[in-house]
Amino acid sequence: MVIADELRSQEEVKDSVMANAELLNLNNKKIITKANLRRIEISELPNKLPDFKTSIRTKDNILADWIIQWIEAGLKEGKLQKNDLLPRKAALAAHLGVSIGTVQTAIRFIEDKGHVESKQRIGTFVRDISSPAAELRKQTSKREQAIVALKKIIVKNSYSVGEPLPSSRELAKVIGSAPNTTRLALEYLASIGIIESKGCRGNKANWILKDIPVIDECDEIDANLESDTLVNQVERDLKELIGQRFQVNDKLPSHFELADILKVSIKTVHDAMKRLVEQGILKSKRGRYGTFIMRLPSEAQFYGSDADSIFASALEASLYNYEKVERHMKLLIKENYKVGDKLPAMSKLALQLKVSSNTIRKALQRLSEQNVVKFSRGRYGGTFVISMPQVDESEETSFTWLSINPEHMAVYRTVNK
Repeated sequence: MVIADELRSQEEVKDSVMANAELLNLNNKKIITKANLRRIEISELPNKLPDFKTSIRTKDNILADWIIQWIEAGLKEGKLQKNDLLPRKAALAAHLGVSIGTVQTAIRFIEDKGHVESKQRIGTFVRDISSPAAELRKQTSKREQAIVALKKIIVKNSYSVGEPLPSSRELAKVIGSAPNTTRLALEYLASIGIIESKGCRGNKANWILKDIPVIDECDEIDANLESDTLVNQVERDLKELIGQRFQVNDKLPSHFELADILKVSIKTVHDAMKRLVEQGILKSKRGRYGTFIMRLPSEAQFYGSDADSIFASALEASLYNYEKVERHMKLLIKENYKVGDKLPAMSKLALQLKVSSNTIRKALQRLSEQNVVKFSRGRYGGTFVISMPQVDESEETSFTWLSINPEHMAVYRTVNK
């Protein structure tokens, strides 16, 4: 969609601009750790629970008003303090008899009004509503992007005041967002007076335009600066971590360990590392092989090409075990077998090559896909050669890796540039 493409283009802000924007805001932000915060217990909640049955309003709106009243009364009476952590969402949902999604949406509404503030890996804590500025450096969420997209949709389509808007599902398709994210964005626009609810439920058109939104230059600049996603920040954190603690060819900790170090999810670490792989900083391999550093983030050029390296090609070192076995099996078949011969058992080959039987099986399966070997079952079955493999000359060459003085390397590179 056009609007979705516009949003994506707005997110493409240079890392240096993002870093400078963060540094400018750091003086006004606080470093809040979970260990320094008090968790509010379920027993501290009011005895009178919200009534979800008699009202025609949605449960999330009812719950939001109930929590706001409790926070305001608690702060006034001294039962609650600023930066107290709210009970966990799952515990709140179980206590109130609603879903976790309802609790999450209600907390979103409360956060928009300034009563609470949320932080990844920490939780939701009570804040001072009299303080207009946020105390945490926030990442732009999908809901905030949807809010900007909906404003543009209203302005672009020239909706009139009092005119009904399409349903949230239809708007979600237009802006390329999830239906629930779009609904949250619409709820926010309603809270600031741009649209008004008709009180309908389900997938029907439920919103009427109350006021035309204005998108000025300041909003566009703020949207660009705040579009720094959590993945972008983790990408910069990983580069800084690599530059400070690691060298070229070092193996990085696992995704799980990095997620614990950076206090983010494993998925966020995975997405950030994919970007570093695309930039040639890292090289990831599946399973126990891990992720290795190919160059430092500060280096402008990676001396790993054939033209700059005095070493042999790194292709062999970058192969998986089954790929190495496959190359070896091709040479073995070409030199020692002919069409129709039977290969040794997988267990015997595994002992000879000092690998697992699964690695041998994977290599032979790849040769079978190339019509080099064929499997046969039964008493007289086995693995038979059906055609001679094509072996490149580069695969027949063996190399020896040597330890070279770094000073000699520097001279070699200077001469050959």
